[in-house]
Amino acid sequence: MRVTLRQLEVFATVARNGSFTKAADILHLSQPAVSMQIKQLESSIDMPLFEQIGKKIYLTNAGEEMFTYSQQISQLLDEAEIVLEELKGVQSGRLDISVATTASHFTTRLLAAFSKRFEGVSINLDVTNRETIRHQLENNEPDLVIMGQPPEGIEVDAQAFMENPLVMIAPPDHPLANAKNIDLSHFADEHFVVRERGSGTLGAIERFFKEHGVPFHTGIEMSSNEAIKQAVEAGLGLGIASIHTLELELETKRLVMLDVEDFPINRHWFLVQRKGKRLSTVAQAFKDFILSEAEEFIR
Repeated sequence: MRVTLRQLEVFATVARNGSFTKAADILHLSQPAVSMQIKQLESSIDMPLFEQIGKKIYLTNAGEEMFTYSQQISQLLDEAEIVLEELKGVQSGRLDISVATTASHFTTRLLAAFSKRFEGVSINLDVTNRETIRHQLENNEPDLVIMGQPPEGIEVDAQAFMENPLVMIAPPDHPLANAKNIDLSHFADEHFVVRERGSGTLGAIERFFKEHGVPFHTGIEMSSNEAIKQAVEAGLGLGIASIHTLELELETKRLVMLDVEDFPINRHWFLVQRKGKRLSTVAQAFKDFILSEAEEFIR
């Protein structure tokens, strides 16, 4: 049986996503190119790997077995890469980090400090949303992830390394800008500018209001923290965001932090990795750096 690593990569991507089209997008290939790789693999083993029922494709029995072996081969290659990187030491190698958008403001500062200490390390940073991070963890793609709340339903190791207070923000001319100890019930009829449905921040906010018996109303959903801050500044509603994302706006007084009873909402930042993942020397060095020194770089 003559099988190439590229064929296995294409096959595994199709199997994971249940679609030739999605696999082509992920691998930056044309759909005919993906189909050709699968046909060549099927020809090599002389058995079909997929069957189509209606508009959906499913793995055959042979496909299920091949998918299991392809994952094992991929894992062995990853481990071989880690071992080879360890031979190079911490002064070289590659670090793959995925970061929730809410953590991007301070993560870049951390990475800058780390890269100065280990100048030979190559860093790949992906700033993305919670759903994409969940998919990446499922596929064991990043070395480490920085996010607000570890995903459920995936076996991960997560360590809290810093507090992540959520505060209520408003434009500086808001009537409550100078008020003290505002009762949370005052905001029962207020509409908030929030992150999109599925966001860990939105989930924490909704749980907080529910626990305090106060209705929470979503006015506008935004896909980024920058958009939320701009919307609040423009007077489209109040916002609730991590204080670590507000440094510039609070310093320049484009936004103010409201003094609300029982605020801030106490959360943490987590360093997450897939359970059982073997970290390279570089990734372990970055993990140790985050757990021991992160707070020193937060303003």
